[in-house]
Amino acid sequence: MSMAVAGLLAGMALGFAGYFGGFAAFLLVAALGAVGFVVGRVLDGDLEPSDFFRGREHGDRRG
Repeated sequence: MSMAVAGLLAGMALGFAGYFGGFAAFLLVAALGAVGFVVGRVLDGDLEPSDFFRGREHGDRRG
């Protein structure tokens, strides 16, 4: 099992801890699952943390 899948499962397990809250719990499960998936992808080496925190380059302005 890849780290991305393990992260997804861990995030969803944390979300299910708040399951008894109705629709808000559904959103919590989805959000924590997405966060777990992204963290797993970073740990697998498929994503770099700098991809999320890099600022805009000067020449990238459009319009």
